[in-house]
Amino acid sequence: MKKTEKILVTGGAGYIGSHTVIELIEQGYTPVILDNFSNAHPSVIPLMEAIAGEPILMVQGDCNDSELLRNLFSEHDFSGVIHFAAFKAVGESVANPLKYYQNNLFSLIQLLRVMEEFKVTKLVFSSSCTVYGTPVGATKVDEQTQLGVPNSPYGWTKLMCEQILRDAVIANPKLQVIFLRYFNPIGAHPSGKIGEFPQGVPNNILPYMTQTASGILPQLTVYGNDYPTPDGTCIRDYIHVCDLADAHICALDYLSVPRELAVFNIGTGTGVSVLELIAAFEQATGKPLNWKFGPRRVGDVVKIYADAQSAAEKMNWKATRTVNDAVRDAWKWEQNRLANENRN
Repeated sequence: MKKTEKILVTGGAGYIGSHTVIELIEQGYTPVILDNFSNAHPSVIPLMEAIAGEPILMVQGDCNDSELLRNLFSEHDFSGVIHFAAFKAVGESVANPLKYYQNNLFSLIQLLRVMEEFKVTKLVFSSSCTVYGTPVGATKVDEQTQLGVPNSPYGWTKLMCEQILRDAVIANPKLQVIFLRYFNPIGAHPSGKIGEFPQGVPNNILPYMTQTASGILPQLTVYGNDYPTPDGTCIRDYIHVCDLADAHICALDYLSVPRELAVFNIGTGTGVSVLELIAAFEQATGKPLNWKFGPRRVGDVVKIYADAQSAAEKMNWKATRTVNDAVRDAWKWEQNRLANENRN
């Protein structure tokens, strides 16, 4: 794949998408963002352009809009697609499952139909470690770990989307697909210009921590303190969002020659508990957090982290940033965001 070629990035204004767009530009690709801003802020585009030092092609719209997709594919000669556009909050999916099934499944189906129509064959799909459900026996999972029963409708949509793509590849062998099974992205761009700032109350822990530390939210709730882990809190594989963005570039490079469908775990290989993450935040920022224990949350897995050796061996990708890097960068982003709001 030539570096000058265009890549459609659905959901490219969102948290992971925006960081990936920056990395695409730095590596010589020309990204085109499609985003409906359901979970992103339009203000992120000029911030991304400030980092990139150039204008970024942006289209506001929805992947469920087949006419818009056709117009977009007619206007641009895409070499590949990175598909981020999906709802992703575990708790919300439990409360509103039909919203998740409607959006996450049908947006992928519409995208695949238009890709086939315009003979675009390369797709990097944003999947999740939730497809492993609650691992039986081992909590460090590799790509051969048996897929489990997802703990939420969100997890089911990721598992169903993977099956849709497997069937699509069988029907169209020219289609080249990579599943990147993310673990837990945290952090922000080291410039502090972009980071995670969801609409409404955050569903993910680190933005909840930064907003608590800055006084926007009164208190952080740690859901559950009686899990069978060393400190009683859930354990996750927290990966810096910039490492995750790098993985998408490696995935595109991997698809530069014809490949069969591939699956890669994208994580650090190290488990960190919620209390350990709080301690890392307080140490890196010097800000004490106001937090309390609350009841367990429906849909949470006790302990899971990645075996990402396959990504290292086949895609030449490996996480290089630490949890301390992530919390430091997230706090820098939060401080810059608040300073910008105060100036405006």
